[in-house]
Amino acid sequence: MKLYNSIGPNPRAVTLFMAEKGIDIPRAEVDLMAGENRREPYLKVNPAGQMPALELDDGTVLTEITAVCEYLEELNPEPVLIGRTAEERARTRMWTRRVDLKVCEPMANGFRFSEGLKLFEGRMRCLPEAAPGLKAVAQDGLQWLEANFEGPYLVGSRFSLADILLFSFLEFGARVGQPLDPGLAKINGWYKRVSERESVTGKVPA
Repeated sequence: MKLYNSIGPNPRAVTLFMAEKGIDIPRAEVDLMAGENRREPYLKVNPAGQMPALELDDGTVLTEITAVCEYLEELNPEPVLIGRTAEERARTRMWTRRVDLKVCEPMANGFRFSEGLKLFEGRMRCLPEAAPGLKAVAQDGLQWLEANFEGPYLVGSRFSLADILLFSFLEFGARVGQPLDPGLAKINGWYKRVSERESVTGKVPA
């Protein structure tokens, strides 16, 4: 297999998932800043021009964070990051979807249409007038998560793909003008817990 990797929260989510699993897959780095993902030869890999992409041994290509991570979980069941049972898997997928719609998508587009406008305006339809509203939508989503967070992780006691996805985007948001509101005590506590995981720090416990 080969992972087409780049900067950005989407590849970060997949590489954190791999780190939690202890999976090492050869990587081909794609220069997103230079737009390599939006032209050949990468478009032959993923016609959508998005990152990351996982090329299987037979040449099949998987894209989209959840599809790639679910495939890797099936090949590498331990440690469990999606679920052992139908109910566990459904709950992880539910929270992953909530995080994606309520926080990740509006946060990403809020960046693309404002701070990232010069980078993205030639690559996709951008709506600069929508940026403030999208950023506000992402903050509303975080407020909703705060109100519905039971902890210690999004799916209760299990660390999961939902946590990895949210962490990757909040880490990104902090660097592009959308920092985590310090008033969100539960989410800030959760963020600190996740940031101390070995997959994030890269440090092996003594």
